[in-house]
Amino acid sequence: MSQAHTDAVRSYLLDLQDRIISAFEAEDGKPFVRDAWVRGAHERLQGDGCSRLVEDGHVLERGGCNFSHVKGPSLPPSATQHRPELAGCPFEAMGVSLVFHPRSPHVPTVHMNVRMLAAHRPDGTVVAWYGGGMDLTPYYGQEDDARHFHQVCKDALAPFGPELHPRYKKWCDEYFFLKHRNEARGVGGIFFDDVSELGEQGGFDLIRSVGDAFTQAYLPILQRRRDTPYTQAERDFQALRRGRYVEFNLVWDRGTLFGLQSGGRTESILMSMPPLVSWRYDWHPAPGTPEARLYTDFLPPRDWV
Repeated sequence: MSQAHTDAVRSYLLDLQDRIISAFEAEDGKPFVRDAWVRGAHERLQGDGCSRLVEDGHVLERGGCNFSHVKGPSLPPSATQHRPELAGCPFEAMGVSLVFHPRSPHVPTVHMNVRMLAAHRPDGTVVAWYGGGMDLTPYYGQEDDARHFHQVCKDALAPFGPELHPRYKKWCDEYFFLKHRNEARGVGGIFFDDVSELGEQGGFDLIRSVGDAFTQAYLPILQRRRDTPYTQAERDFQALRRGRYVEFNLVWDRGTLFGLQSGGRTESILMSMPPLVSWRYDWHPAPGTPEARLYTDFLPPRDWV
């Protein structure tokens, strides 16, 4: 992997972050705070990054979009569970990751991430692989929202062959699943990790297509639902479902574990957490309610497109 390739990926990711922030600042009306950081040679991880965050916005109760580019002396276990031969290798990782938690319970939470990870072998060769995806987590399910989101995801993968979308959709359904609850986090989307078979340029093209598709996948849904009136009971259900989000990120998410295990920046890693959350003992929605319909009609995996 050449320095020119690394530079091209970095340049793309920084531009992607700028474009996403511009679109959602315009939609929300409140500027995102910019928090740039650098880690020096004496620290466990070296590198730099920039967190962009809005809290208590007009539309987004909490939303963040991070860029980071770090290097470390040894790949953490979460990165090598599928590649044991690379355990202990020095590594380089860069990516953009975002989570938007809207204020209205009628607007879904969304997550998107695109990234490149490279391991430097003892013989001087470099192994690079790519990952990413996006997924939608509604509180009150809407068929047309789910269909739109999945269609944009499918279109983003289409240039790379018709077999990718069913595979990456299934991967997303299986990955964003709370095993301890036996339920999905949301209605899914696409997810892929450890992708190297497309080659350096193909992997870069893949994450670029997915990153570029994000705003079109989510912004129309936010615009369609942002002004729907809601009740305190609906806000309470949103807080309960947000608890599932926290459980997934802290128990199962490889990205969170990678960041914490490798000595990443805690504020940036935990930016994905929602601002207000609740847990209730053994709570179940009443049959026939919109809350119950989320569990029966939306969380079980479906072919949306």
